Amino acid sequence: MSTVPKCSHCGAALTTTLVDLGEQPLSNSYVKPEDAGKPEPYYPLHTRVCGTCFLVAADDVVPADVHFSADYAYFSSFSTSWLAHAKAYADKMTAELSLGGDDLVMEIASNDGYLLQYFAQAGIPVLGIEPTANTANAAALKGVPSYVAFWGNDLATKLQADGITPSLIASANVLAHVPDINDFVRGVATILQGDAVYTVEFPHLLNMMQLTQFDTIYHEHYSYLSLIAVQNIFEAAGLRVFEVEELPTHGGSLRVYGCLGNASHETRPGVAAVRAREEAAGLNTLEGYAGFTARCEAVRAGLRAFLDQADADGKSVAAYGAAAKGNTLLNYCDIKADRIAYCVDRNPAKQNTLLPGSQVPVLGVDALEANPPDYLLILPWNLKDEISAQMAHLKDTSFVVAIPEVTVWRP
Repeated sequence: MSTVPKCSHCGAALTTTLVDLGEQPLSNSYVKPEDAGKPEPYYPLHTRVCGTCFLVAADDVVPADVHFSADYAYFSSFSTSWLAHAKAYADKMTAELSLGGDDLVMEIASNDGYLLQYFAQAGIPVLGIEPTANTANAAALKGVPSYVAFWGNDLATKLQADGITPSLIASANVLAHVPDINDFVRGVATILQGDAVYTVEFPHLLNMMQLTQFDTIYHEHYSYLSLIAVQNIFEAAGLRVFEVEELPTHGGSLRVYGCLGNASHETRPGVAAVRAREEAAGLNTLEGYAGFTARCEAVRAGLRAFLDQADADGKSVAAYGAAAKGNTLLNYCDIKADRIAYCVDRNPAKQNTLLPGSQVPVLGVDALEANPPDYLLILPWNLKDEISAQMAHLKDTSFVVAIPEVTVWRP
C-alpha cells in the first residue's frame, strides 16, 4: 500500500496534486554515446501542495548524492547574463553592507566560483560551500576556496566552532535543491551573528504558476517556493525576512533577505508588496493551485503540434541549451531524437553526450554553422534574448520557445 507523502517543512499530509509529470529520467544524467539505447532509470516526477504551510514539493524519490556527484555537469559561468547578475549582486551588497577586508562572504552552493570571485577581486575574504568536487576545483582556480560538503546544521555548527563568522551569506537557486529544507535554514540561523545577512534567490512559484513554467520542475528541485512558504520556514528557524526583491532571472525570481529575529534591520515595503501579490493570486489557499495541470497539458499539445507541422513541411529542428528544464519539457512531451536533430551547448561537460530520456545528441555550438536548422528550439527560455542575439547571424533559422506557449521569431 502506498503512503501519503508528508510536507518536508510542517509534516502535514500532502493530498493535493499540483501536477504529475509522469516517470522521467534525472534531468542532469546525460547519457554517454556508448550507452545509447540502453535502459535509463526513471523516477516519478509528481508535485504536491501542502494545505497547511503552502510549500510545494516533489515526491522525494531520489537521494541528493545521486544528483550532485563528483562529475556534476552544471557550471554557472557558462552564462554571460548570469555572470553579469552575479557581479551586480556583489557590487550592490558590498556597498549596502560596507563590506571590506575584515568581513567574510560565504556562499552556499558556490559552484565554480561564479559569484564569490567578484568579492575576492575586491579584497573581501570569501568561502564557498559546494558539494561537487569538480566545480569546487574550478572555483579554486578563480581564487575562491571551497569547503566540499553539503550544507546543513551540523556543518554550520562545525564552522562556527572553527571561528567562521560571515557578514553575508548568499545562496542562489539552491534552497529548492535540498531535501531537508528545515535543516538547511537552521544551519543559516546557527552561523549568523548580530546583524549578519542571508540572501537567498529562487524562481518564484507565482511566476511558475502564472506562466506555466512547469519545466522548472525536475528531481533536483525538491521544493517550489513562494514568499508565503519561505517566511514560514524562516520563522520556524528563528530568522526574519526583512526585504524581498523581484528579479527577472530564471523567468522571474525572488531575492529574499533574512536576518536573526532580533537583528536591527527594519522590515522594508517589498515584503508586504510581494506577499500581497501572492495572496491575491490565491497562493495561501488550495484553490489557488487548481488548473495548473490543464495548462501544462496545453503546452505539451502546442509543442507537439508545432513539431508535427515542421515535419510535414520538411523543416529541420535543432535545440539550443542542454538545460535541465529542457529535459523535463522534452520528456513530458515524449519528444525523441527523431523529432530534434541535435542539441548544442557551450558547456564542454555536456557535449558529446545524449540528453537523458530523449537521447538527442549534444554537440558544440559550432554545429549550428555546419548544419544550420530551419528552427532552433531554445530550451532555457529564460536566456532566449541572450541566445537569439548570439545566434542572430543564422539568417535562415527561426527561433522558437515553447513556454508559456509556442512562439516563433527571427531577430
